[in-house]
Amino acid sequence: MSKDSKKLSRRKFFKVAGLTVAGLTLPSGLRLFERGVLGAAEPRSCGPPPPARPERMTGGESFPPLPLPATPIRRTERKREPAPPTLMGKVTHGNVVWATDASGNRYQYRDWTTDPADVRNLLDWTNDKLGIRYRPVDVDLKDFSYSPAEIPILYFTGHEGFTLTENERQGLRNFLRDGGFIIGDACCGMKEFSDAFAREMDAILPNRRRFEIADDHPIMESFYRMGKVQYQVAGKGSFQERVQLEGMNIGCRTAVFFTRYDLSCGWDHHTHPHGARVMPGDALQLGANVLTYALATYQLGRFLSTEKVYYQSDRKTRDEFVFGQIQHDGDWDPDPSAVMNLLKYVGRYSTMDVQFKRTDVDLRRGQDVFKHSFLYMTGHHDFALQGGEVANLGKFLASGGVLLADACCGRTTFDTAFRREIARVLPGAKLERLKEDHPLFSSLERIRTVEYTDLLKQSRPGFNAPSLEGISLNGILAVVYSKYDLGCGWEEIDHPYARGVASADALKLGMNTIVYAMTH
Repeated sequence: MSKDSKKLSRRKFFKVAGLTVAGLTLPSGLRLFERGVLGAAEPRSCGPPPPARPERMTGGESFPPLPLPATPIRRTERKREPAPPTLMGKVTHGNVVWATDASGNRYQYRDWTTDPADVRNLLDWTNDKLGIRYRPVDVDLKDFSYSPAEIPILYFTGHEGFTLTENERQGLRNFLRDGGFIIGDACCGMKEFSDAFAREMDAILPNRRRFEIADDHPIMESFYRMGKVQYQVAGKGSFQERVQLEGMNIGCRTAVFFTRYDLSCGWDHHTHPHGARVMPGDALQLGANVLTYALATYQLGRFLSTEKVYYQSDRKTRDEFVFGQIQHDGDWDPDPSAVMNLLKYVGRYSTMDVQFKRTDVDLRRGQDVFKHSFLYMTGHHDFALQGGEVANLGKFLASGGVLLADACCGRTTFDTAFRREIARVLPGAKLERLKEDHPLFSSLERIRTVEYTDLLKQSRPGFNAPSLEGISLNGILAVVYSKYDLGCGWEEIDHPYARGVASADALKLGMNTIVYAMTH
């Protein structure tokens, strides 16, 4: 695939410019200390600090002191332009180390400066391609406010292992939950840094699973369409392979991105045969995609940072509708406020005189499963039900319970997993498209057409028919499934990368499903 064919403009607020990336090589005169691939021998810098940028100066007129008359003389004075807003902060860490270039010049560095100009070059390049204007800064965590409003993205890189303090971990935990992003880059593919970064992120978000970024993740096409990229690994040479990234989600947003293959040398405009890396052209494109994703989902992250309370959760009543959300080994709760918003909508626009509550359901505990008449399942990623979970869900459906499921953001990975697992739960049963005259589409609101999200409309122009599938048992609909997202629509906040039903119609479909379940 040519670089031109990889360009993609998904969001209307970005304008894609042309791109040509020349082959980039290691600057002459730089000495690198040998290391094994993904291993360590001794500290090493990938290059001395870059030369200082030229100062911007402007000529101006000035007058000497009295006595007058006097002839004006010209002097040169600084004139500062307003600084652009900060987007990325490069986190300082590591001990001071001395290195020597091939000319015998000694310089000192800390591990976070292994590629001194990486972030600056990435932002300069991305600013030009996206038509934006942001700047990087260096961040000492001891002096940082941990507010994403100050710096939305924090960037860790280096060769060596590192350890954060407990105060730093708590600050970064708050930073991520408040809508911030963290990028981790193992410079030269060094295992010590990779192990340390993974350990620290697991400690910061102990209840969040690190996962491999799938091909249908929006970062793969947020600006450039990323197919296979060019890798270079010592001992293996150069080869093409799919993007190797890990992530950690908070709600519907990937808040942590982690690469075990070096991107920073490519951003720093050089490469060398040591270590393991993505080559510069692809490294820059992937970096631009990460920044585009962060910019597009920043407001979503701020929205998700506000804790949502189920307004009827503590009320006692004989007439309750309890919305049971199934826990599974994937990301089972990507839209924390979705169900609350849906239940409030049902209470507002239906005549159902009940109290609405949500509980989390562990399918392994049969006594909890059968307390409910209605269960909900969602997620982005692959998941697998265990033996007891399969059996309990099957018994629940056979005894008259209803399951509603949707693929969060319309992700194909969850869609594939759900179809596989429901076939295990109900062997021989088949998901079939609900016809337009199915009672669910008129159980309360009469639904004949629906509005879809902008991203889905781009791929399916003119598509406006409701697209639900179901499985009936003994003539009664037991499973309702949407391969297009519903939950993001229930939250009533823009999810820029969701392929699903727009908010107004997602709420109507959810309400109709609940009414249908309670009246059948």
